Parts: sequence; structure tokens; C-alpha cells
Amino acid sequence: MTVSAPEPIDPLSPVALPIGVSELRRRAGNRQHVDREVQVGELAVSTATVVAPGEVHLDVVMESLSDGLTVHGTVSVPWQGDCRRCLEPTSGTVDGEVAEVFKDHPDEGDTHRIDGDVVDLGPAVHDATVLALPLAPLCRPDCPGPDPGAFPVVTDPDQSERPADTRWAALADLRFDSNPPESLE
Repeated sequence: MTVSAPEPIDPLSPVALPIGVSELRRRAGNRQHVDREVQVGELAVSTATVVAPGEVHLDVVMESLSDGLTVHGTVSVPWQGDCRRCLEPTSGTVDGEVAEVFKDHPDEGDTHRIDGDVVDLGPAVHDATVLALPLAPLCRPDCPGPDPGAFPVVTDPDQSERPADTRWAALADLRFDSNPPESLE
């Protein structure tokens, strides 16, 4: 008997989450509730990250159709990142929407395939998780930005005033006073 090492997980590949749907598909209109924790691994957008193992809460309802089924619900995603104003570390939990259609013979790009009596919710969970991550997180809604004491503005004392550009010298004599000059004689 030969035991092979498990294949390494590709971080760009969605997690597999097979769900049996044989009972669900017996009659159109049947529903099945799926409520579980799913590990999606480490996912990230430019400013927010789901840290490995990436526990995401999935809460969806699957409903049977005459030619497939629909999946509708939410994912709750814990994330962490840096505040866009003060750059301090911040974290939180955000909800994302899952809305997918599965068919026996998908003919459109927005539907997924039913493989026998199993659907794979993994790609849908992966996509909903990535789309739910905040693109510009804030540590709090009224974040004032960087602390001036920690990030003081430093100016060069040798550059107190730059010399005027000679091309604009004629504008120095321009005046916009409301009173006309007193003597033009």
C-alpha cells in the first residue's frame, strides 16, 4: 500500500465544498439550509486580508428548480488590514452575499455545473469572501488621520522663500483695487 503526500493547496484556487443535493432535487421547490464554518485559507485584496486558516461562516439556503438549483445567503468574513487614514492596524467582520445558480447543463457563463448529485459551493464562497473584503478600511468612522505628534511636518529652514519667477514679474504690479488711481494726468 502506497501513501502519497497530499497535494499543496494553491492559494489562488477556491476551496472545495461539495454538498450532496440528491434529496433536494427530488421535487422543485425543496429547500436545504447550509450553516457551517468553512476554511478558505489566506485571501487578500490590496488593503484587507483573511488570515489563514480563514474561518468563514457560511449561511445559505439552496432551493431546487426544475432544471437545477439556486443558492442564496451570506458569508461572514473576519478580516484585518491597515486603516486608510491613520495607517494603524484594524480588523473586523463583514458580510458578503452569495447568490448562485447551478444547472445540469450550464449554457450561460453565470451558472455553475451540478456534478451528479453534488454541487461545489467552494468557488461561490471564495468569490463572495473576496468581494466582501473592504477596499478602504477605517479603524473607526470618525478616524482623524495620522497623529501630528507621531508624524510632524518638517520643513527645510534654508528654503524660507523661493525667488520669484521672472516670467510672472509683470503680475506683481497688477492691482485689483475698487478705487481708480487718483491722478492720471
